[in-house]
Amino acid sequence: MTTTASAPSQTAAISVRQLEKSYGATGVLRGLELDAHYGEALTLFGANGAGKTTLLRILSTLTRPDAGEIRVNGLDLRKQGELVRHEIGVVMHSPMLYGDLTARENLRFFARMHRVTKPDDRIGALSEKLELGNRLDIRVRHMSHGQQKRVALARALLHAPRILLLDEPESGLDQRARRLLEDVINGYRASGRCVVMTTHELERGLELGDRIAIINRGRVVFEQSRGEMDAAAVREAYSRYVEDGG
Repeated sequence: MTTTASAPSQTAAISVRQLEKSYGATGVLRGLELDAHYGEALTLFGANGAGKTTLLRILSTLTRPDAGEIRVNGLDLRKQGELVRHEIGVVMHSPMLYGDLTARENLRFFARMHRVTKPDDRIGALSEKLELGNRLDIRVRHMSHGQQKRVALARALLHAPRILLLDEPESGLDQRARRLLEDVINGYRASGRCVVMTTHELERGLELGDRIAIINRGRVVFEQSRGEMDAAAVREAYSRYVEDGG
């Protein structure tokens, strides 16, 4: 595995060691190891079934690992899951919203869960930032997929988490929404927080991330910083480690 040293940090945003996860007889994660640091956006590439989504589901406490050590901002994910959930914001394929509630009602509910002070002020600020406009009082089930994604991003940002986990965040978004998401990612990086995202778009992932990692067959098989790669090099690495079987 090719590796590149990251900027030193007293506490890594995320540290994963020997992570294992199987579904029945099918091994999905096989001794995966990964670090993500504050002040960076880490992009994860890999084919369908490589383990990217499973990794993010574990990091977000939605799925339990079979084995391994995971620390999020120094917290032991297995023993301190409730504390971990306050450190992270999550956007998965499913928006994880209540369809019969309006966007505003959803955001108020999650604000209570995270004990957000002045929740209506926070919801208003995020609505303006993500250009939700008059959609706040529409029931989620009546929204388009792209609109639901914007609400899901607002939900993930409500409690100003230090770490943002994004699984294929641009799928279903129009160009304007993609730019809004890019602003969020850049803001997180600039403020010394951390983003970990998955994508199938190699060039876009390189553009958004400071560092890339390729996952194949449940392991990280390649890592490199953006400054040491261009789009052609990313495509070559992906072909070598994924399309050719790594």
